[in-house]
Amino acid sequence: MASVFSASIPQEAPGYSFNHLSSGTREHAFNPYTDNGGSTLGISGADFTIFAGDTRSTSGYNINTRYAPKLFKIGGEGPSNENARIVLSVVGFAADGNALKERLDTVVKMYKYQHGKPMTVAACAQRLSHILYSKRFFPYYVHAILGGLDEDGKGALYSYDPVGSYEREQCRAAGSASSLIMPFLDNQVNFKNQYVPGSGVGHALEQRVPEPLPRKDVEQLVKDAFTSATERQIEVGDGLQMMTITKDGIEEVYSPLKKD
Repeated sequence: MASVFSASIPQEAPGYSFNHLSSGTREHAFNPYTDNGGSTLGISGADFTIFAGDTRSTSGYNINTRYAPKLFKIGGEGPSNENARIVLSVVGFAADGNALKERLDTVVKMYKYQHGKPMTVAACAQRLSHILYSKRFFPYYVHAILGGLDEDGKGALYSYDPVGSYEREQCRAAGSASSLIMPFLDNQVNFKNQYVPGSGVGHALEQRVPEPLPRKDVEQLVKDAFTSATERQIEVGDGLQMMTITKDGIEEVYSPLKKD
């Protein structure tokens, strides 16, 4: 049987599993993951939480679409998630991100149906951790950030690794440009390497204490972060989707970014 196939297949042909005469070692592997690019970030304030993400979807050097949202409302009523108070951002493998969003959204809506009250953002954060951990042997290939307002009305932000480990933070960036955006947020939001003027010299300098920033300042930081990221990261661009969670609900704003 091998001689029948070998007569019609050139030696330079790509690796067929039945071509026993081809030289070299061939690897047969199953890799269902891909990285669709893009970046997201979240910043929590005294009485709000802001999420932002670009809308570019890529495969290598190819742009799949210029509008692929990475921020999603969770809970609320109906397919449009009216009156939702929680936002999930996912970046990485788009198919896994959509699957994770749909699963969490269903869980939150079922909770409200069964208990007669909406799920708190802290409970939702723990539930998302369980969902990710349950898939730890074949993980969702995404970096997720979840946020809303806690029971005291303060901004709450939770960041995750692909297998469910999470922590509450004041700010977090994820995706292709996270290495560019996160140092900027560390300095401007967490006040790292910022010192109180006139507090001393050298090691005597007093570290500036982090405090929640005003909403207008955060919105400007978000725009500056993505404007800068699009200049140096080819997988980020096209549009900026921003969601702001307050006691009055979720406000969504779209603004254009560079398309080259």
